[in-house]
Amino acid sequence: MASPETKCPPSSNIHVMTYSNVDARLPPIRALIFDMDGLLINSEDIIHEATNTLLEKYGRPSLTQSMRAKLMGVAGSTNSDMFHDWAQLPIPREQFRRELGEQMKDRFPNCEPLAGAEALLSNLCRARNISTGAKIELALASNTKSTSYELKVSRPKTRRLLACFQSERRVLGDDPRLREGRTKPLPDIYLIALDSLNSTLDPALKPIQPNECLVLEDSVAGVEAGRRAGMRVIWVPHPILAFEYQSKEKDILSGRSGIFNIGDDWQLGEVDDGWAESIPSLRHFDYGKYDIHVPL
Repeated sequence: MASPETKCPPSSNIHVMTYSNVDARLPPIRALIFDMDGLLINSEDIIHEATNTLLEKYGRPSLTQSMRAKLMGVAGSTNSDMFHDWAQLPIPREQFRRELGEQMKDRFPNCEPLAGAEALLSNLCRARNISTGAKIELALASNTKSTSYELKVSRPKTRRLLACFQSERRVLGDDPRLREGRTKPLPDIYLIALDSLNSTLDPALKPIQPNECLVLEDSVAGVEAGRRAGMRVIWVPHPILAFEYQSKEKDILSGRSGIFNIGDDWQLGEVDDGWAESIPSLRHFDYGKYDIHVPL
């Protein structure tokens, strides 16, 4: 199995950092790639509320904590056999999918930024690497489709939050470069995001490498996708996820949760390899740990 160093994946208040405590064994961070749902905005909670509304409508119990944890961050999870075998709904799957879509269409315009998101993105928009002095590049990689994305950024506050990502550096779930069925936990969306960064990078600069990228994710599937892409990862789990998987945190951070069985284990990390960490919220992002300086 290849080590992280030899991976070759397939195709606010401003806190001024004046020091670096970066791990000298790792290259400087040049780019941060963000998930969106459940990390930057509260759309995961909105999906949970919409799902429970329909379950109640058809006389079924609300999502258990365990089931909710299994659904978070997985594209099409409420249309899966796992969910419907559990829910035992008295209506066809397609009807549930359609009604849930209508519920979310009504609710997504109410999305709000999550704790720490506005301050962190505001800081990173003008941040530089302490060691190199280079600008920190930003990209978005989200399973959400374009239509849902536009609903989620309906409010001015949420639109301003996501505006820090240049349109050509926003990779969504219906991006034509993302092949059908290749969503997280597969690495494709993060590798496409890296391509989008490099294609818009100053031509005088060397292309950014996967191990120079830091992925921020809330879901287990997203953490695995980032690790499979050969990138470093910060997991910012919803409190339900953090509780449900507390005994598996180290495995999740290495990409080895065992929840997904998709092969290509050579892409995964190793437990305690220093390439991933978990923090309780974006407010806890440690700029110095990643050699990042935020000027006044």
